[in-house]
Amino acid sequence: MKRFKLEIAYDGTHYCGWQVQPNGITVEEVINQKLSELLCENIKVIGASRTDSGVHAMGNVAVFDSETKIPGEKLSYALNQRLPKDIVVQSSCQIADDFHPRYCDTKKTYEYQIYNAKFENPLYSRYSHFVFLPLRLEAMQRAADIIKGEHDFKSFCSSRGQQQTTVREIYELDVTKEGNVVKIRISGNGFLYNMVRIIVGTLIKVGLGVYPPEYVQEILDAKDRTKAGPKVPAKGLTLVRIEYL
Repeated sequence: MKRFKLEIAYDGTHYCGWQVQPNGITVEEVINQKLSELLCENIKVIGASRTDSGVHAMGNVAVFDSETKIPGEKLSYALNQRLPKDIVVQSSCQIADDFHPRYCDTKKTYEYQIYNAKFENPLYSRYSHFVFLPLRLEAMQRAADIIKGEHDFKSFCSSRGQQQTTVREIYELDVTKEGNVVKIRISGNGFLYNMVRIIVGTLIKVGLGVYPPEYVQEILDAKDRTKAGPKVPAKGLTLVRIEYL
C-alpha cells in the first residue's frame, strides 16, 4: 500500500463544502468517487482543510492510500480527465506512508475579496462580496495589525466550532486594493470555524467607520462572539495554499 498526495483547486459555488455529508454533494465526495472509479478500489481521501459550503480553493491538500501502479506524478492527469471542470488536481505525488495532512505544522493562507464600488459588477459577483459604501483601508489595516499575533480568538468563532482550544497565531493579515477589489489576505497556523469570515466582517465594520480600529482589541479580550462583526458570505473566500513547515 502506498500513500499519495493531491493538491486540489476548486470552485466551491455548487458544493456543500469539502467534507462528505448527507445533505448535498461535496468536493471530497466527488474526488472519492472518481478516484475509486479510476483505480478500481474503494478510495477515501483525507483532506487538510474542511472548507465550508461555497468556499473556493486554489491549493487544498488531500492524501489517500492505494495499491495502484500508476506513478504518483501521473495521477493528476488521469484523475482530471474524470473530474468536473470546477475541480482540478494541480499536482500529485507519492509521499511517506506516515504523512497526515492535518497532523503536521502548517501555514494556511486565505484570501477574501470585496468588490467595493457604487454598483455591483457581474464579472466579480461569483467570487467577491459586494460593499457599495467606501471602505477606509488605512483604518482596516490598523485593526488588522491588532489581530496579528497569538490570541484567543473565541470572539471570532461560530458556535458550531468544536476545537479544544480557541488560541491561534496569525502570521500575516494584509488589506490591499486593486481597482475596485479589496483583498484581505490572512495567514496563520490554523483557523477556527468561520474565523476568517468573521474577521473580515469585523474589518468591514471598521472600514465603514462603525467600529474604531482599537475596538478590535476589546473584541479579542471579550472572548464573546456577539462582540465581533457579522460573518460575511462564503463566496468571497478562497483557500490560497497550505504550506507544511
